[in-house]
Amino acid sequence: MKKEISSDIEDELRPEYDLTKLLKGGIRGKYVARYRAGTNVVLLAPDVAQAFPTEDAVNEALRLVMRMAKIPTGIELARARMKLVRAVGPICTKH
Repeated sequence: MKKEISSDIEDELRPEYDLTKLLKGGIRGKYVARYRAGTNVVLLAPDVAQAFPTEDAVNEALRLVMRMAKIPTGIELARARMKLVRAVGPICTKH
């Protein structure tokens, strides 16, 4: 259902501009692919949005997750230690 356009709105378009000519031949969505390629909008769940109320808070948390994902754990940690020991020798010695 279309909204009715109020005739009380003041028209700011100059009289020399004819909307029928301006809008003729327009292609809907002509630049939408370019626009989408340059944006990355994500809708947060309400509970997440409440915990991270600003763009900076979200970015900081995601960067922390990215750094944490790079930290080796368990078997990966043991493999990383063994690789380091092979490359440079024992890291510490027990007395």
